[in-house]
Amino acid sequence: MPVVWLPGEGYYANSYIHNGVLIDAGVTPMALAPHADRIERIVLTHTHYDHIAFLREIADLTGAEICVHALDAGGLSGDAVSLARVFGGRAPMVPPGRLLDGGEEINGMTVIHTPGHTPGGISLWDADERALFSGDTVFTGGSFGRCDFPGGDAAALAASIGRLSELEVEALYPGHGEPVRSGGTRHIAAAAYALRGMR
Repeated sequence: MPVVWLPGEGYYANSYIHNGVLIDAGVTPMALAPHADRIERIVLTHTHYDHIAFLREIADLTGAEICVHALDAGGLSGDAVSLARVFGGRAPMVPPGRLLDGGEEINGMTVIHTPGHTPGGISLWDADERALFSGDTVFTGGSFGRCDFPGGDAAALAASIGRLSELEVEALYPGHGEPVRSGGTRHIAAAAYALRGMR
C-alpha cells in the first residue's frame, strides 16, 4: 500500500499514513480528514510538540490507539518535556493507549528504539517495503536531529544512526523535509559520517 505523506507546515512535522498507522500528529485534522477512516493507530516517533500538536483532535476524529515509547510518554502531558511553550502551545493531555519499548510489531512495521534526539525516540521499519520512518533521528540529505534539547544525547544519537545504517533502506520518510523513495541508505550513511565528524 502506498505511503501517504502529509507535509508539515511551518515548523510542524511531517505525518505519514502507512498500513493503517498514522505516524506522528503534527498535521491539522483538516489535512488528515480525507484519510481518517483508514487510521487504526497513531504511533508517535517522539513527543516534541511539533509532532503531537494535533494529537487530541486527531485521536477524537479517528478513535485510533495512541502508541508511544515509555520514555517519551511524559511529553503527552508535560509542557516542559514536549517543549510546547517553545512553540507557543500546550501539551495535548491525552493518555497513551500503548507504551512501547522497541522490538514490537505494529501493522507490519518493527519499532526500533532510536534515542538521542529524545530518550524515547523511535523509528518504524517496514522490511518488506524497505521503508524507514525515522522521525527526527535522521533526515534526508545526510542531516540529523538536534541533541541539545533536554534529554538529548549525542552519543546515543550516533549509536541510533549507526543501527539504522545497517538496514537496507530504500524509502526514507523523515520527520522534517522531503522523503526519498530510493537510496535511503545513502542518506543515513551520510548522516552517520557527518555526526562522527562532530564528535
